[in-house]
This record gives sequence, structure tokens and C-alpha cells, in this order.
Amino acid sequence: QVHLVESGGGSVQAGGSLRLSCAVSGYTSSTNCLAWFRQAPGKEREGVARFRPSDGIITYVADAVEGRFYISQDNAKNTLYLQMTSLKPEDTAMYYCAAAAMCYVNSRSYTYWGQGTQVTVSS
Repeated sequence: QVHLVESGGGSVQAGGSLRLSCAVSGYTSSTNCLAWFRQAPGKEREGVARFRPSDGIITYVADAVEGRFYISQDNAKNTLYLQMTSLKPEDTAMYYCAAAAMCYVNSRSYTYWGQGTQVTVSS
């Protein structure tokens, strides 16, 4: 099975940068989508960005983070990244990485999840 472990979260001031990492193990060719989601207190879980490892294509970036957040994977394909720049207080949330057979829109369709890493942005 696929196992995902997030790291890199923390507290930063508005305008700062942070890079989240998701260590991927048990990866197979059947895992055709890796994604980042986030959930703030009192809010529904929302998709942030999606990445297709087979061809390195970014299939989705949320409007709220477009131009500021960048999803990528290392050459060994064992780590998924989310580079976050120009952070805003509204970016404060628990960030999760997830994996699925396809890049679904609905978070409920994702089979594998990490434990989450907290990002807090102060004004």
C-alpha cells in the first residue's frame, strides 16, 4: 500500500514562504494522482493542487493559491512538494497530501492520506 507522511509545516508571518514535503512509500504505477488538500477550522476540506506522476503534469491549482503555490515531485518520485510563497493569513490550515488512481475533484475519492501538517500564517 501507499504510505504518505507530511512535514515542513510551521508558523510564518504574512508574505513569507514555506515548503511542505510529503514522503511517499509503497508507490506503484497504479498511483496516478498525488494531491494537496487543506482544511481550516470550521471549513470544509478543499483541494489545493494535483499532480500526475506518470507525465509530470499539474492537473489543477486552486484559484486562491494560483501564482503563489507550486506542486512538484523530485526526480526519484519519492517526495511530493508544495512550495508556498506570499503566504496570507487565510492560508492557515491543516495541509494533507493524498493519493488516488485518478485526479478526482472530491476529497472523498482519495484512497490514501497522510497525517497532516499545520501551517499558521500571522498578519
